[in-house]
Amino acid sequence: MKVVLPGGTGQVGTILDRALTAAGHEVTVLTRRPVRAHHIGWDGATLGRWAAAIDGCDVVINLAGRSVSCRYTAENLQAMMDSRVESSRVVGEAIAAATRPPRVWLQMSTATVYAHRFDAAHDEATGVIGGSEAGVPDYWAHSIEIAKNWERAQAEAPTPATRKVALRSAMVMSPDRGGVFDVLSRLARLGLGGPVAGGKQYVSWIHDEDFVRAVEFLITRDDLEGAVNLASPGPLPHCDFMRALRTAWGVPVGLPATRWMAELGAFALRSDTELLLKSRRVVPGRLRAAGFTFAYPEWESAATSLVERVRLVRAASRRARESSHAV
Repeated sequence: MKVVLPGGTGQVGTILDRALTAAGHEVTVLTRRPVRAHHIGWDGATLGRWAAAIDGCDVVINLAGRSVSCRYTAENLQAMMDSRVESSRVVGEAIAAATRPPRVWLQMSTATVYAHRFDAAHDEATGVIGGSEAGVPDYWAHSIEIAKNWERAQAEAPTPATRKVALRSAMVMSPDRGGVFDVLSRLARLGLGGPVAGGKQYVSWIHDEDFVRAVEFLITRDDLEGAVNLASPGPLPHCDFMRALRTAWGVPVGLPATRWMAELGAFALRSDTELLLKSRRVVPGRLRAAGFTFAYPEWESAATSLVERVRLVRAASRRARESSHAV
């Protein structure tokens, strides 16, 4: 199978590139900074020679978009919007112009499209799209508009021969350096992984192995199109989420943080508190109805699995260093 990954050098792209290549598929990554043999340069906004990779491929999985791990200034929010909408638009143009268009186009989206909510979970059928909630910062609505425009750019692309799926993904947890699991684990190991602002806000997540399996599942299911939630069936309050992570690392306590402490921490990390404070209670209604089963439906087992993988990588790296020193 020939797979093209626009924007495939970020955390999620690295996960998919690694897994699909290991499974024997031919993967091409479209990136602004090509450094490997299977990378092709593009700007994420205009058609170019890169479009030839899409003509004749089987699957496009568009992951392009500016990272959300930044301060939510007006400039950064506009960059997030433009990078997602423009890349989706130009991918659609490439597919529409292809002599042999791909049979499926999976488009990254986000579970953040749903409303800040504690009382009930959001699935695709009954979930409430956010943007008008009371009692939340006004600028949170920008994230909803970005998600809506992102999905609209794919939906409106004139690609009748290509099935389209919008991946409303929760946070993908993997042991890779720099990913969200790595950041949260560092806080937990330092004793700072306690509840933030009371810890009642829900955390939606998905184990990286289940993410890959869900993508593979959606590629093969010709009856599934439109928005699909990629999230574990076990979202849980932030306080419980961090407690399970600390347990997996063997850390007995985690200092709690107030809202203003979270603001200071986010400022220091050049990130935004929406990522911590918004209650994302999202469940995979369509995946489960279609018969998909999760290897890691609960966070406790998922966290243990990920910690074990981190330790295995560290142990292998330590042995390699010791071996090189011995030589």
